[in-house]
Amino acid sequence: MESRRPLVWPLAGALLGFVLLAASVEHGMTRGSVLSLLGTTQTIIGQRIAYPTEAPAKVTAVIVTMLPGEATGWHRHDIPMFGYILEGEVTVDYGAKGTRIYKKGDALMEAIDWEHNGRNSGSGPARVLAVFMGAEGVPDTDVLPSPPPQ
Repeated sequence: MESRRPLVWPLAGALLGFVLLAASVEHGMTRGSVLSLLGTTQTIIGQRIAYPTEAPAKVTAVIVTMLPGEATGWHRHDIPMFGYILEGEVTVDYGAKGTRIYKKGDALMEAIDWEHNGRNSGSGPARVLAVFMGAEGVPDTDVLPSPPPQ
């Protein structure tokens, strides 16, 4: 993507605050504390976070559930994506950038424009909250036909 500018952290902070507020309301918490999950300027593989600017902003939040041994298939995200492991264990293969294991409670900024494959490496279901910070008309995920060349 040619046209990018640094991610505007007030937007990301407001989004994270909204997610935490929604979670606290859902669980009946009206007073309490806020637990910071992540504060970073880089993706999990050390890339500077950049936000797409070619269209109006669009934030999408999904929960991905994988059964033991199930994999996402090779894919990439051309936009910033925040991930939070709600349950289980996920091993992500980043090809030449190595493999990382994420467990319940881990938070990350996923690699941007970098091929990877996630697999449930635990013995039970894995659930991941994925928040895509994209733009209208820009896909959140590009599915790839095969692993990248090594």
